[in-house]
Amino acid sequence: MKITRTGLDGLLVLEPARFGDQRGFFSESWNRRTLAREGIDIDFVQDNHSLSARAGTLRGLHFQRPPHAQAKLVRCGRGHLFDVAVDARRGSPTYGQWFGLDLTPENGLQMLIPVGFLHGFVTRAPDTEILYKCSDYYAPECDGVVRYDDPDLGIDWGLTSDPVLSEKDAAAPNLSEADVPFLWEGKME
Repeated sequence: MKITRTGLDGLLVLEPARFGDQRGFFSESWNRRTLAREGIDIDFVQDNHSLSARAGTLRGLHFQRPPHAQAKLVRCGRGHLFDVAVDARRGSPTYGQWFGLDLTPENGLQMLIPVGFLHGFVTRAPDTEILYKCSDYYAPECDGVVRYDDPDLGIDWGLTSDPVLSEKDAAAPNLSEADVPFLWEGKME
């Protein structure tokens, strides 16, 4: 497994090895022991699978507050998505900075998003499936959202038209107005 550090503390890109032949390929998308040797020790408790029927569907920027804050491991099962994580840990040297990455079944890339980050994505193809592991269970009372087009974040989603949004995402506040409780622990990788 190839691990790439993004410059945002704790946010990683994972590229699992693929072993292929005329039938297709095999890939180990997560191995706790392998990642623990690299200092990554996350106990995932829930797997989620989401389908977005239309290209241009944008979901996010989402997070869960403690005590149910979540780390996520995100990959694309079908289609094409642009995945984004934003450092929302007050006091972090990279607070408010974002990182985005194209995820497709062909490139096999995954984004490992630690607790304290906002997460969102926009689909680039119809019928895009996103698969992700979470380190805590979904808790609606801890659910939070920040506006995808917050001008202070300046995320370049690569949109060519208005995105398809949920009512919740369309009404979300900017980061400066949102109740985001994360604090930076004071260490850099």
